[in-house]
Amino acid sequence: MNRTDFPILNEKVHGRPLVYLDNAATSQKPQAVIDAITEAYTHWNSNIHRGVHHLSQVATMKHEEARKAVAAFIGAESSDEIIFTKGTTDSLNALAFSFGEAFIHEGDEIIVSAVEHHSNIVPWQMLCERKKAVLRHIPLREDQTLDIEAFKGLLNEKTKLVSVAHVSNVLGIINPIEEIIHLAHERNIPVCIDGAQSVPHRQVDVQALDCDFLAFSGHKMYGPTGIGVLYGKREWLEQLPPHEGGGEMINHVRWSGTTYNDLPYKFEAGTPNFVGSYALHKAVEYMQSIGWETIETHERELTDYCEQQLAAIEGVHVYAAGQPKAGVISFNVYNSQKSKVESQKSSEWLIHPFDIGTLLDQQGVAVRTGHHCAEPLIDELGVPGTVRVSFGLYNDKDDVDAFIAALKKAIMMLS
Repeated sequence: MNRTDFPILNEKVHGRPLVYLDNAATSQKPQAVIDAITEAYTHWNSNIHRGVHHLSQVATMKHEEARKAVAAFIGAESSDEIIFTKGTTDSLNALAFSFGEAFIHEGDEIIVSAVEHHSNIVPWQMLCERKKAVLRHIPLREDQTLDIEAFKGLLNEKTKLVSVAHVSNVLGIINPIEEIIHLAHERNIPVCIDGAQSVPHRQVDVQALDCDFLAFSGHKMYGPTGIGVLYGKREWLEQLPPHEGGGEMINHVRWSGTTYNDLPYKFEAGTPNFVGSYALHKAVEYMQSIGWETIETHERELTDYCEQQLAAIEGVHVYAAGQPKAGVISFNVYNSQKSKVESQKSSEWLIHPFDIGTLLDQQGVAVRTGHHCAEPLIDELGVPGTVRVSFGLYNDKDDVDAFIAALKKAIMMLS
């Protein structure tokens, strides 16, 4: 893992070396990905699939090679099960509309969890409003892990779909996806996995998991923005109607009606992001060149090290402390001069996360503050937001040490 592969890490912020710890929001890009975008627009930019000329055929080949690479990357049975989208949010919205049109009726139920990102809540809320269905969620236990016993109680004959994050983008907790899928499948209920925070950090094999759908984004896994993936088992995708109409997704268009294209093109209306797919392919190759064992071990050790350092600072409260995490830690800082006992900590003694984030930024440390597009979870935690640090494969212990030093200085200034 060579930091020099990522040119942005040479930047300075407010005169300080950049310490980038906001990878859960978006990752930085290796030079290979940056070069791929330039190559595409410089040498073979042309619309794909229907052109008979050379540039169109090259662009088509690159796009479809990327689809095959992504299929192999997540262990899909076929590249026909890979639908290119704009990102995780687009994938989940597409699924909510399409699945909803085909299978959701008045009184039906959909289950999500208490730790979901808004992109795995709002599309299902919209569907339920449209179809007069019911959205339920798996609650949390006191240790901020999902209450699987409660989940068992939620499953019933009205449940038509379960859609759950593999990894919480706030808490970093790795949810028990295998058990959730098994319990749902015992009742023949399909399961969608929001893999936005898992696919960049740990090996995800859709056939081994036996999930029915998986959504993830390119920009969180060292690829470009504007490209994402919706994986679906062929048996499901063949039953679902397209969520958008236009070119590419059709077989024949007549005034009397339209017939739709084969998989996966039925779900890819209009000109696809073929430059983005090519650059995503390069991101996949980059991650594969490092290897999953190396990536997972490195990020796990870095996350554990950071959590230990945070735990040693008076007034810092780490959420889901001690739970296995995938490169994400959320915390808050309480005024230690006014709140000495952990059980007495309350929001009135909270140092606002925005203030912490601002002072970290002044020292060149990039973190994320706020509700992280997960307001229901933040409300349950009883705080206005958290400070979140999140790691990528290019981060190291020097980054953690710089962050901890900057945090201590910020706390001293705000206490």
